Amino acid sequence: MARQPRLTVSGYPHHVIQRGNDRQAIVRDDADRERLLALWQEHAQTFKVAIHAYVIMDNHFHLLLTPETDEGLPQMMQAVGRAYVRYFNVRHHRSGTLWEGRYRSNLIESERYLLACMVYIDLNPVRAGMVAQAADFKWSSHRHCIGQLSAKWVTPHALFWGLGNTPFAREAVYAELVQTGLAQREKEQLTQSALSGWALGSADFLGGLQQATQRRLLPGKAGRPAKKTAD
Repeated sequence: MARQPRLTVSGYPHHVIQRGNDRQAIVRDDADRERLLALWQEHAQTFKVAIHAYVIMDNHFHLLLTPETDEGLPQMMQAVGRAYVRYFNVRHHRSGTLWEGRYRSNLIESERYLLACMVYIDLNPVRAGMVAQAADFKWSSHRHCIGQLSAKWVTPHALFWGLGNTPFAREAVYAELVQTGLAQREKEQLTQSALSGWALGSADFLGGLQQATQRRLLPGKAGRPAKKTAD
C-alpha cells in the first residue's frame, strides 16, 4: 500500500519528530547541538517557517512550527536534514544515513492542542529522566519561554501571547502550565498523532480543514470496502 503523503497546510501549527536511524544518537556533544540549532534558524528564515518550540534529545528531536506556505515545512526539513548529515558525517568520520527514514509530522488544532504540545515538548527530557525539571535542560525552547534566556529566532504563537499582558505574566503562566504537566491521554494523543501523521483536533476543526486539502485527515476503517449490490 502506498504511503499517505505528509499533510502540510500553511498557517497551521505542525508537530514534527525526527529520529536517528535504529535509535542511534543524532548528536554527540554540544557542538552538534549548536550546529542543529543554527541550521534550524537559517532554514526557518529562508523558507518562512515560524518555530514555536523545540527540544534536542540524544537520538531524536521535536519541533512545533507554522509554515507560511504549503511547501515551506518540507523544504526546510529537507535542507536541514541534508546539511546536518553532511556536517555530522564529516565531523565524526562516518558515512551513510543518520535519520530513521522520513521525518514524522502532523497538523494540530491550535486552540485545543498548541500549548499542550509546547508543554509536551518541554517535558521530554523530564520524562526521559535526564533532568528533574524542564528548566534544567539546556537544549529546548523552555528557558526562552519562561524568560531565562532570549532566542530571537523562536517565534511565540498568538496563543502564547494571550497568556498574559506582559512578558513576565506570560512567562509565569506558561511555567505553571509546564509544572502542572499533561494528562496521560493528552500525552498519548500528541505522541500517536505525530507518529501516524493524522491531524489532531475536534470534529469541527477537521471538517473545516478537510476543505483545504484532498488528503485524508483520519485513518479509514479497517478491512476491505463493502461490495456494491445490484439494484
